[in-house]
Amino acid sequence: MSLDLALALSSAKPAGKRPYFMDPEVERVLNILMATVQELAVTRERLDTVERLLEAKGVVARSEIERFEPTKDQAAERGLWMQEYLTRVLRTLQQEAEAMQTKDDLASEEVAVEVSKADA
Repeated sequence: MSLDLALALSSAKPAGKRPYFMDPEVERVLNILMATVQELAVTRERLDTVERLLEAKGVVARSEIERFEPTKDQAAERGLWMQEYLTRVLRTLQQEAEAMQTKDDLASEEVAVEVSKADA
C-alpha cells in the first residue's frame, strides 16, 4: 500500500459537518485522546500476547526484546507506521481544516431541519 493511499484511508471522514455535543475545542482534544487510547490498548494487548507466546515456546525471552535494535529498513518501516498512526490520531484536526475550506457542507442536524421543512 502506498503512503498516499494509506494516509488517505486513515483520514477518511463521513459526509457533512461534524456534530458537536460539547465545546468544540474540548471535544477535539477528547477525540484525539480517545483515538490514542484505543490504539494503545489494542497494541498493548496484542504485544502482551505475542511476547507470552514467544517466551512460552522458547523462541525469544522478553529481555531479548528489550535489547533489540532495528536495522535501517526496519526503522524506516516503523517511521512509515508512525506517520499513518499520527494521521489517524489527528484525523479530527485534519477534517476540521478541510471543513473550513468547504463552506457549503451541512451538518447532519442542518440536513434534518431542511428535510423537515421540505416535508411540511
